[in-house]
Amino acid sequence: MPETLTLWGVGTSRTIRAHWALHELGLDYRCRPILPRSGETKTPEYTQLNPRQKIPLLQDGDFTIGESAAIVAYLARTYSNPDVALVPVEARDFARWLEWCFFIVAELDSTSLYVMRRHGLQGLAHIYGHAPDVVGKAAEYFRQQLRHVEVALSDGRRYLMGDQFTSADILLATCLVWAIDYGVGVCDVATPYLDRVTARPAYKESVAVNTVKA
Repeated sequence: MPETLTLWGVGTSRTIRAHWALHELGLDYRCRPILPRSGETKTPEYTQLNPRQKIPLLQDGDFTIGESAAIVAYLARTYSNPDVALVPVEARDFARWLEWCFFIVAELDSTSLYVMRRHGLQGLAHIYGHAPDVVGKAAEYFRQQLRHVEVALSDGRRYLMGDQFTSADILLATCLVWAIDYGVGVCDVATPYLDRVTARPAYKESVAVNTVKA
């Protein structure tokens, strides 16, 4: 069992992913609850660890890794075990898992939801500029891309990889929650799926850790 895990960052849809993976794997870790755009990511201490000045960031002994999807994948590959495996073992299943992870991060997160966050009034428009047409197109694109998820889940599978809950579900669930919060909505078949994955104890624990205290 590792003794030197530290996770930097709370308060966002991306930081919760790393907390969730850590809780799913039952790993003890230290939380450093710094926030984005608060100045806390620009301190000399943190900048030395992560020159990109972004959160989340995971420290595992003398190893550091950023980017939420990469952190989740690292934890899944490093600390999965026969009782809890967040990544498939068989080669083609592993390839399909990678496909899901890349699709979710590229098409649902950065190309769609984060564009809405950057340019929507409820997000960062005060920094990047309000662009309602861009936000509308991003929401439309999200709904189009979500069709891939709808087709997959329509066969009755419990999780993206079938009966196995993996880190791809962590990525997708956080995007679905994000979309609902932004009023984009999700396809009907995704609703019971989201209810199922967010009922997991590890998700509830991660929400508690990730929530910014007033």
